[in-house]
Amino acid sequence: MAEHESDREDREPDEQKVPFDEDAAWRAIVAGYGEEPPDPPGARPFRSVEDLALPEPEPEKDAESDTDKAPARPLGSSVSFAPGVGPRDHNPPEPSEDDFDEDDEGHFVPPEPPPLPTADTTAKFAWLGVVGGPVLLLLAVLLGWDMTWWLTTLGIGGFLGGFATLVMRMRTDDEEDDGPGRGAVV
Repeated sequence: MAEHESDREDREPDEQKVPFDEDAAWRAIVAGYGEEPPDPPGARPFRSVEDLALPEPEPEKDAESDTDKAPARPLGSSVSFAPGVGPRDHNPPEPSEDDFDEDDEGHFVPPEPPPLPTADTTAKFAWLGVVGGPVLLLLAVLLGWDMTWWLTTLGIGGFLGGFATLVMRMRTDDEEDDGPGRGAVV
């Protein structure tokens, strides 16, 4: 191990063959600050937002240019839209009764859904135990109450008892419904 360390100390770092002048590089960076690089070949000039809705100007043709040669394509293919002109600003016309034929039934309006079933007293107390037990224990911790045996039993027992009651009262698939089969009813 000591031999490897001594070998590292004896070696000189690789030197560059051309000396690097850091001050000259910084002067070149500062001298070029604020200048824009030239446009790549085939790039279109910048157009203001007001001119975006206008058609593209025709490129000027030189008499010496070859007519068989295709014009240079612009780099990239992004599409810019003026405010209020883009595809998301399109509003389709509202349908009217004249748009429908004799075969069309018109606009579908779904029927009112049936009211939710009322819960029985046992289910209400089961949910009270499932939600109320952990909330009671959380309040005891946050408010710094002493964790007595009755508080712990009420919190944990309420949760476990309510959960067990809800699981045992779940409907099973073994019960026969009055409906025909398991398929869709039309």
